[in-house]
Formats: sequence, C-alpha cells, structure tokens
Amino acid sequence: MTTTLARIKKAGKNFEIIVDLENALKFKKGELASIEAEGDKIFTDSKKGLVPSKEDLENAFGTSEIPEIVKKIVKEGEVQLTQEHRSAEFEQKIKQIVDFLSHNAIDPQTKNPHTPERIKSALESAQVHIKNTPIEEQIKEIVDEIGKIIPIKIETKKVKITIPAIYTGKTYGLVTSYKEDEKWKDNGDLEIIVNIPSGIILDFYDKLNGKTHGSALTEEIKEDDS
Repeated sequence: MTTTLARIKKAGKNFEIIVDLENALKFKKGELASIEAEGDKIFTDSKKGLVPSKEDLENAFGTSEIPEIVKKIVKEGEVQLTQEHRSAEFEQKIKQIVDFLSHNAIDPQTKNPHTPERIKSALESAQVHIKNTPIEEQIKEIVDEIGKIIPIKIETKKVKITIPAIYTGKTYGLVTSYKEDEKWKDNGDLEIIVNIPSGIILDFYDKLNGKTHGSALTEEIKEDDS
C-alpha cells in the first residue's frame, strides 16, 4: 500500500489527511463509494502532527464528522501523486496519444497512416507538452507540434451544432475544443461549427447528448458544402 497526502484549503485554513493513494484516486473518480483516512485523523500540518479544533472543522466543512470530511477533502481537494505514479500516468497518456493518432491520423502526402513508432518518435523530437487533461481536448495542439516534425493530418468531420441557451454553459468546454467558428443568437442559443476527429465522433455525440438531454441539433457539413 502506498500512502499519500490529500489536502484542501477552506475557511482560510489548511486541512490534510493521510490516505491510500490508489483508493483516493479511485474515490475521486467515483469508482469507490467510500474512503478512509489513516488513523481517522485530520491535520492542519501532518508533519508536525497539528490537528484542527472541532470549531475549525465545522466552520470549514459544515460538520465535524470525520468520515464526511475525509470524503470532501479527497473529492474536492488535491491528492499528492508519487513520482512513480506520475511517470506511469505519463507513459499511459503517451500510449493513448500514440494509439489515437495511429488510428485517426494520416500522412497527407501519401494518404497512409503513420506507424505508432513514428508517432512516438515525433512526440519525443517535438518535445510536446502533454497536459493532464483528456486526449481529445489537447489533440489539436499536439498535432500542430508533431506537424513540425512529420506531415500529419487527422481525418475529421465538420459538424454544425445548435445548442439551446440553457445548456451552453455545460457544453461550451466540450465543443470549443474543436471549434472552427461560432455565433451567438439573440435568444442565447449557440451555433457552432466544429471539426471532430472521425474516430471519436460517436463518443462526442454521446457526451453532447448527455449534457443537453438530446436537445442539441447537429448537421454534418460535407467538404463541398463549405
């Protein structure tokens, strides 16, 4: 078992707990229903063994019940990662990028896909900064950087989407990752044209429909229509 700190700052004070790293990450993702702190203790400074008063806990969390506070710290706060975990996570992210591009990108000169080895080599040569965000949200930036090393283009579908005003806040982050153009209507609806990688378009539609309860209107735009 690898333990780590989970911490949060609330009501002007720091709160820390010692937790199992894997369980904390699973709980944060919603894969576990509960999480426990080592010794059922909450600290203001775990290295010095300083603990908060009951009043401090109630002011910050609205309760002094340890199990509830532990859940809030892990869910809302920061779980510190070990270097080993960071390295493994980074390698996994690289693998996801290579897999995605080897299935969805081509050499525009030959119209052939790139091999995983060539894509990984280009990633390393371009020294691409990989963010800790979903691959689809950063793939355009990644391709722009790799494109300085090898000719590469992602096969995409152009789609016009109209999103009702009440859902624009929930969906804006999703659609702007692929934005080509946008127009706000007088009634607050958003009309946006996006370029979606062909390999993830079904997943994109699922997410869009989930956020808008199926009320977003979509229309694929053929290249000869643009």
